[in-house]
Amino acid sequence: MRILTIPNWSFGRDTDLLNKFRDALEEAQLDVHYLQGDVDHNRTVSAFSGESGAVFAALERLCELAFDRIDLNHHVGVHPRIGALDVCPFLSLPAASVGHAPQSAPSLPPPKASSLGPAPQPVALDRLLADVEVFAAKIAGRFELPIFLYEKSERGRHEADLPSLRKGGFGGLVGRELNPDFGPSFAHPRLGVSVVGVREFLIAMNVNIAGEDPGVAKQIATEIRNLRASGDHRFLGVRALGFSLASVGLSQVSLNLTLPDLTPVDPIVEWIMEQSARAGRRFVATELVGVIRRRDLAEATRLSVREAQIVDL
Repeated sequence: MRILTIPNWSFGRDTDLLNKFRDALEEAQLDVHYLQGDVDHNRTVSAFSGESGAVFAALERLCELAFDRIDLNHHVGVHPRIGALDVCPFLSLPAASVGHAPQSAPSLPPPKASSLGPAPQPVALDRLLADVEVFAAKIAGRFELPIFLYEKSERGRHEADLPSLRKGGFGGLVGRELNPDFGPSFAHPRLGVSVVGVREFLIAMNVNIAGEDPGVAKQIATEIRNLRASGDHRFLGVRALGFSLASVGLSQVSLNLTLPDLTPVDPIVEWIMEQSARAGRRFVATELVGVIRRRDLAEATRLSVREAQIVDL
């Protein structure tokens, strides 16, 4: 069974660790679609796919590398986080075509085409759910790390969505008795907790605007959340936050499009561009974080997409 995972890690300034990640994924012979750290978020997003056994083995190796270095007590960044491995979603993929070769990571030569194979083949959801639970239990036991299952994997013990599970951040977890699905009932003193599970596909993207002051970006993000809550069809399933990118003198509207079949990319980006212009702030660029489905590209012309980031789902 072929699967895709998009782990988010709470480090973005440790270039040595990022290089170790690249080496580990290259050795694992997986399709690496995305691997990039961000200084202001102090966060690294990875996205890779392959046969399930190889993916889970590579994830465990990355945990070994990251957990030896990350200490959330000394972590500073604009992005909310509750764990060293903050969130780790999984999706099933169609079987690969005959002769399909592993992808190289961005910045690792040579990049290759990123098609994940022909039309999707049926994959039992219960098998993926079971495999993810085995992985979560193993990581929880090995690293004494509380693991919360989310989205499709959640079993009725707690909230299922990521924003609810992340509420209060790492500081809000320290010393508080928890009810995780696996692992101890108190947060790890350095690594916090991890959120793991099978979820539907979403598009993660950023819209950057001129000016380091995040006021306009935060105002735009708040308006998106309010419009979504009011039932505005343009923003169904859209999650938004506003951040400052001090290292580059910009601010950012960070978005998750959880219903991309209903809310395509271009109208959302264009709306943000209009709002920014009205506030006297210049649009700078967009960024795709992770992967995008090939079928989304026709309505995502405002995004800069590398071939390695395109998946067939």
